Amino acid sequence: MKFLDPLDTLIDPTLVHAQTGAVIATSVEVARTSATRRRGLLGRQGLPPGSAIVITRCNAIHTIGMQFAIDVAFVDADGCVRKIVYRLRPRRIAIAPRAWAAIELAAGGLDPHRLHVGDRVYLAPRSSDAPEAATDDASGRRPSTLRVAAA
Repeated sequence: MKFLDPLDTLIDPTLVHAQTGAVIATSVEVARTSATRRRGLLGRQGLPPGSAIVITRCNAIHTIGMQFAIDVAFVDADGCVRKIVYRLRPRRIAIAPRAWAAIELAAGGLDPHRLHVGDRVYLAPRSSDAPEAATDDASGRRPSTLRVAAA
């Protein structure tokens, strides 16, 4: 099965580390069209904790015009991690020639001790016990939605 195959049946996928079962992102947005791939995270003030954007058919990204740093995992069509870039600051470029998609998270969203080049990730349905990414009624803020399953 290819990395994005589950999108045909999933509405609100999570990103999961295949070897450990750890949830990397509880909310995943996928940029599949030319317009959404070009836009990516441009124009946003940030990315909520536990959120990721997957840019398909992409082996190079830039942060020109962005206002925040990101972590990026480049994966092949099977979800195998080919390259990881941590804390890519604005006005920078990252390239991974053999990659098929780029997974972008807010800086610090990828733990260097838990995801490595050669590991595989996949998209899965949101678990019923995963925290929702909705606003907290009491504070009006978005809670942290990153959770890590026991290895």
